[in-house]
Amino acid sequence: MKKVAVFPGSFDPFTKGHECIVEKALNLFDEVVIGIGQNTSKKYFFDLERRKAHIESIFEGKDRVKVQVFTGLTVNFCKSINAEFIVRGLRDSKDFGYERSIAQMNQEISGIESVFFMTVPEYTAINSTIVREIYKSGGNIDLFVTNAEMLVK
Repeated sequence: MKKVAVFPGSFDPFTKGHECIVEKALNLFDEVVIGIGQNTSKKYFFDLERRKAHIESIFEGKDRVKVQVFTGLTVNFCKSINAEFIVRGLRDSKDFGYERSIAQMNQEISGIESVFFMTVPEYTAINSTIVREIYKSGGNIDLFVTNAEMLVK
């Protein structure tokens, strides 16, 4: 049976840090599904179709990476696609404290295990909020986002 993991997030936008985590996860899992969570009460900067197309462009030709949109609980999405693992990226100890609590709750309610990967040091400062602010202020985000032109076209 193949090992499937879900890497969930809003990915507004999907950064080089996110990309790094997917590449690391591919070393352990047969398939990584990037799950773009859709929360109708949340206002996103980049629209859903653009975020999905952007991520697909990054992993074009990598059959082991899929991109899907979902609503509701991540663990329910995992069950719907027979994924037994959730992948999360960590930049620092603050991320770990936050992610550990969610992982424990997810494990308790579903039995789905979370696997944490550290991003590489050069990407620890990157986060989607800062990247959005750089873009909104007219800055170039190419250093932080692969295929940024897919987002800003």
